[in-house]
Amino acid sequence: MLLLFEDWWLTGIRILLDQPSTLTLLEAEGALFFFFLVFTDMSEIVTVAWQRYLQQLQAHPLRTKAITSGVLAGCSDAIAQKISGVKRLQLRRMFLLMLYGFVYSGPFGHSLHKFMEWLFKGKKGKDTVAKKVLLEQLTASPWNNMLFMTYYGLVLEGACYMLRHNLVGRSFSLVRRKIRKDYPSVQMTSWKFWPIVGWINYQYMPLQLRVLFHSFIASCWAVFLNLKAQSGAAKEA
Repeated sequence: MLLLFEDWWLTGIRILLDQPSTLTLLEAEGALFFFFLVFTDMSEIVTVAWQRYLQQLQAHPLRTKAITSGVLAGCSDAIAQKISGVKRLQLRRMFLLMLYGFVYSGPFGHSLHKFMEWLFKGKKGKDTVAKKVLLEQLTASPWNNMLFMTYYGLVLEGACYMLRHNLVGRSFSLVRRKIRKDYPSVQMTSWKFWPIVGWINYQYMPLQLRVLFHSFIASCWAVFLNLKAQSGAAKEA
């Protein structure tokens, strides 16, 4: 049985190497069975992992959301670094961004959605969803973008700047000038994108999954903010 399974595995590798024309009918059937087993096992693993995640989300909502936001923030930074052409990941910067997601983004999202549920308790419908989206976009959105850009300039870029130039840190005035320059375009872009996300989140996502959905989309948004923040870094270095 072990030898037969090994033959199926090797046949699967040949298929991945675009060599299907060399397969016999028996080998092809064996390869299909192998892939069926692999994908079945993967689906079972994903299902179990998701169920355990939901259990943790139910038992420890704040902690689970904070960890999730931290992990996604780190992933978004790694992606942004690769897109920007970095050959070797800057682990210190990635850790600092994970810390931002863990300490601030996750807990803030948790508190925001609890507040929204309290503020609009018992109210449903499209009008209520629209009010939630409008309130979030006029309060949380500008604040979050401003805070992220400030954190990025003073902490993330500041740490790299200190390492390169052996200085105490970047002056706040330098970061403030960059925020004044970039913030309006960032916020206008945010208002074109996030209201749609907010509508989907409030309309279709259950309360316990809203921070997860928001954090996942925010990780994609953070790639944009990362690249935007890095746009002037090379000129300032």
